[in-house]
Amino acid sequence: MEQNKNDIELQESYSDQQKWVLDSSLDSRGEIPVRARTGAWRAALFIIAIEFSERLSYFGISTSLVVYLTTILHQDLKMAVRNANYWSGVTTLMPLLGGFVADAYIGRYATVLLATIIYLMNKNDIELQESYSDQQKWVLDSSLDSRGEIPVRARTGAWRAALFIIAIEYSERLSYFGISTSLVVYLTTILHQDLKMAVRNANYWSGVTTLMPLLGGFVADAYIGRYATVLLATIIYLMGLILLTLSWFIPGLKPCHEEVCVEPRKAHEIAFFIAIYLISIGTGGHKPSLESFGADQFEDDHPEERKMKMSYFNWWSAGLCAGVLTAVTIVVYIEDHIGWGVAGIILTVVMATSLLIFLIGKPFYRYRAPSGSPLTPMLQVFVAAIAKRHLPRPNDSSLLHELSREEYTKGRFLSRTEKLKFLDKAAIIENRESENAMVEKESPWKLATVTKVEELKLLINMIPIWFFTLAFGICATQSTTFFMKQAIIMDRHIGHSFIVPPSSMFALVALSMAISVTIYEKTLVPFSRRITRKERGISILQRIGTGMVFSLLGMIIAALVESKRLDYTKQHHMPMSAIWLAPQFLVIGIADAFTLVGLQEYFYDQVPDSMRSLGIGLYLSVVGAASFVNNLLMTVTDRLAEEISGKSLFGKDLNSSRLDRFYWTLAALTAANICFFVFVARRYTYKSVQSSVAVADGGDDVETPSTANTSKYT
Repeated sequence: MEQNKNDIELQESYSDQQKWVLDSSLDSRGEIPVRARTGAWRAALFIIAIEFSERLSYFGISTSLVVYLTTILHQDLKMAVRNANYWSGVTTLMPLLGGFVADAYIGRYATVLLATIIYLMNKNDIELQESYSDQQKWVLDSSLDSRGEIPVRARTGAWRAALFIIAIEYSERLSYFGISTSLVVYLTTILHQDLKMAVRNANYWSGVTTLMPLLGGFVADAYIGRYATVLLATIIYLMGLILLTLSWFIPGLKPCHEEVCVEPRKAHEIAFFIAIYLISIGTGGHKPSLESFGADQFEDDHPEERKMKMSYFNWWSAGLCAGVLTAVTIVVYIEDHIGWGVAGIILTVVMATSLLIFLIGKPFYRYRAPSGSPLTPMLQVFVAAIAKRHLPRPNDSSLLHELSREEYTKGRFLSRTEKLKFLDKAAIIENRESENAMVEKESPWKLATVTKVEELKLLINMIPIWFFTLAFGICATQSTTFFMKQAIIMDRHIGHSFIVPPSSMFALVALSMAISVTIYEKTLVPFSRRITRKERGISILQRIGTGMVFSLLGMIIAALVESKRLDYTKQHHMPMSAIWLAPQFLVIGIADAFTLVGLQEYFYDQVPDSMRSLGIGLYLSVVGAASFVNNLLMTVTDRLAEEISGKSLFGKDLNSSRLDRFYWTLAALTAANICFFVFVARRYTYKSVQSSVAVADGGDDVETPSTANTSKYT
């Protein structure tokens, strides 16, 4: 009987356990849950679903957090990783508090409900995706498209636009080097000038041609814009090419009446110099505006396009080299064997075709409106700093005047640096009690922003860099002057019948430069990035300095080869093979790949954003000023040689000259210059940028809020 009673109780207990959940749980009405209606998978699936959505949101933010901090908020990598780690740490420690509250006070269901509401109240994940989506779709750097609207990233700029620009650069370099590499030859053979006069005239023309971009860059940045400047300059360039071509076909402008003449017509000489100086003016507008216009097609604040821009200057130089190679092989051969007039026709047609290609690319370009004279704000900083020279310089940057992000609608903020501290006084607010009212009324000649002060510092810091790259420019000019003259009097035979035109020797420079740029871009940059962990690999100034070392090596080789040539000519009474010139041409090409391309990037990247065309003009002025300094150096060394030995370094021809001694002089100057350059470069401070992203709409800039951190570009 007792056994039956136990069996019945056991069966009832088992039945209750199957029907009810007897583990202290309650259902939504606060009663004992019915097993068949609550819990198990029918409830767990809802919970797994909300876990899925929470993890979707969490990892949608966490995996993109460093990207967001570096690209949208423009924090440097160290700061971004640190902030991401702080957030991750807080996020994974907060469950300790949440679990305690759930277990002790409000229960798990209420805690999940409350936490989900807080989660939903925070729309950062949505804003992040929308902001990132906007940055991917639109170009938010004050650029405009051809219709004056905000450019769509997928349709404008980047390589789709840059390729049109590189194409016109190819044709311009084809024309320029078709003239410049043969200029000494033309002056000595057609105009019958002696070597010294021909080299001097070539240097004057080269100097004017490479200094004119300072004017062209200023006009482009301040008044008419880069696109319009390129168009105007190309038309002037074409006028020069047309006049140069006509001087060989119009009877009154031809060099001579007969096949052979002792002295050319004055009319031809005048037409020739007018033509080449028209080309100088065209180059002055073309070079700085076109190169900076090409770089404008890549947005600085977009990580992918910023990397593309670093490659752009290398591929720009590759296109340049392709134009040079074509000029010094095909065009120079036509000049030597068919006629200068025919070569002029070809150059004119190519330039006109490239202008048409440039116009076809108009819908794909991104444009920047001119911002007025960039020099006026620089002068205002000087005036304001001098007026406040008696005031103490504050150590706290917050005590200096800077516009708010709502007021600053163009360009990027620059961070305060510790160099040239005197200029910081221009940003001191004298009456801080009524600061807001005073700042609004204050003249820019009395109060400058920190950004304007730092822009002036940038320009001042560039002066020693510009000065100490002149020695490289002097070495580079030898490849189109004395190197060419050496090639003229040396044996250029290939086989028994074919003679290489002297100007075609410059093809070695272009070929060497093109190969070196490609190796640098594809091999050295990825390798140095792994070593230095910097986006650029090696710094810009390190690249420039490397090229200067190669230019020194080039001058040493040139001196040794010329010394050997003089000895060989005296002993054998016959010209030495021109193949001996190959090493000096090749080494100068390697130097150009490092220093010339580095200078392009340096002067574009480190000048104030409003002066980028002028920055390219500064780069070109290195070679221009070097041409004039080269003439001065020739005069000084020649007079010193006459006083010491009684014999000139530069005779009527190369066999009566001592060009090797001139090369040794250049090598010594370059070696000393490298030491000074390294000293200055080690103390140089790169531009420190805080980005302020502006959105352009029909020409009016509307700022998009952006929080930025200081970052250094090296």
